[in-house]
Amino acid sequence: MKKLALALALVAPLAVAQDWMPTSFDHTEVSPGIYYLTGVGGQMPVGATGLLVGDEYVVLIDDSLAPLGPALLAKIDELAGQPADFVINTHAHSDHTGSNQFQAENGAIIVAHDNLRSRMEADPQQNTGPGALPVITFSDEMTFHVNGHEAYVFHIAAAHTDGDAAILFREANIIATGDLLFRGMFPFIDLDSGGGVAGYKVGMQRLIDMANDETKIMPGHGPIASRADLQKDFDMLVDAEARVKALLDKDMNEEAIVVANPLADYHDEYNWGFITTEVMTRMLIRSLTTN
Repeated sequence: MKKLALALALVAPLAVAQDWMPTSFDHTEVSPGIYYLTGVGGQMPVGATGLLVGDEYVVLIDDSLAPLGPALLAKIDELAGQPADFVINTHAHSDHTGSNQFQAENGAIIVAHDNLRSRMEADPQQNTGPGALPVITFSDEMTFHVNGHEAYVFHIAAAHTDGDAAILFREANIIATGDLLFRGMFPFIDLDSGGGVAGYKVGMQRLIDMANDETKIMPGHGPIASRADLQKDFDMLVDAEARVKALLDKDMNEEAIVVANPLADYHDEYNWGFITTEVMTRMLIRSLTTN
């Protein structure tokens, strides 16, 4: 998984060279003044972002890769008529924090969990200059009272990373999950950045418990989801881990388990470019044998 994390960190310049990078952003208005922004063009599945627009402040949730900063700013200006006042980072990966410095240079205040700032501060590829790091951090939870909304921001420990945050828009009944949800895809659980399968399941269950049948869920990757979609992906993860554990309990080694392909039933729906069925299997093996 260290190689995978490195690949994710290095893929941005490669994507530019091969024209894999999205060139613009599309938007869906999930509720009045709340938008879900996704990359358009290219083959690279960059992290999605959320946007709260109103008369008081403009709040952006994540800000994509560094080269996409100007395109994201153009979309924000189209929808809000001004740059973002705040950016809430949901975790430290560069497809969600990459344009922090650019957005800060255009007036945004960056907000995130304590652990996210610590990880970015220690990484020269992310600690690129003034504005790249969050200037407001929190340990457990905080609430934005803006534009008639309560945006409740809360930490989920040891899940996708050790610095994850999700956001509940209470009145609008919308949850922005960050990478606690890869809708319809095997999730990337960054074991080298404090993440863990156990914590990821706890985090997903917390989101499920927070939602109802009317809740709209904005994932870190994939289409807008429902509580039923979130439950389906949670059930897949629970079952996938159990399938791998059953083979480990038979004293099968990693290569034998990969050959046995215990996640074959999920391949057609959940396999994708970064987290293939084999990568997911190996990640579960590592999690079960080291934690």
